[in-house]
Parts: sequence; C-alpha cells; structure tokens
Amino acid sequence: MQLNLFPTDVHLRCIDEANNKRRFYVLSVQPTLFGDWVLVREWGRIGRSGRRRHDHYQSAGSALDALQELARQKCRRGYKASRAV
Repeated sequence: MQLNLFPTDVHLRCIDEANNKRRFYVLSVQPTLFGDWVLVREWGRIGRSGRRRHDHYQSAGSALDALQELARQKCRRGYKASRAV
C-alpha cells in the first residue's frame, strides 16, 4: 500500500446523534483547462444535496496547502475522515 502524503481528495463527516447533527464536507483539488488549479468544496447534511464552492489557485501546491488547512480546521470542529460521502 502506498502512503499518500498529499491527498487530493478528503471526505469528512460529523455525526452527533444526540443533537441530530449529520454533516459531510468534501474537499478536492483538480486542474482546470486553463492551467490553474481549483479547490472544490462541497458540504451539507448527509443524505441531501450539498452546497458547492470553487476556489481557484495558480499552482497545485497552493491549492493543496489550502486543502490541508481547511481539513485541519474541520477536524478541530469535530469532523472525522471517512471513505465515502
């Protein structure tokens, strides 16, 4: 198994049954047709369609840095890594 040091896709979930809280957050870094990079962020309640946002970056490195920082922030707020949304 190969260790992925710089993941381009992150799937997070936050589930708190006591407070009826079931949320997901997905981050993905993708190249564009124009040579820049986009960080796609999708979030919402599990089982429903979520909201989507695209943040553009000039390099893959800056997009990956943004992905890592957002994932770290979400984990501090109770989100945990999951395999599927």
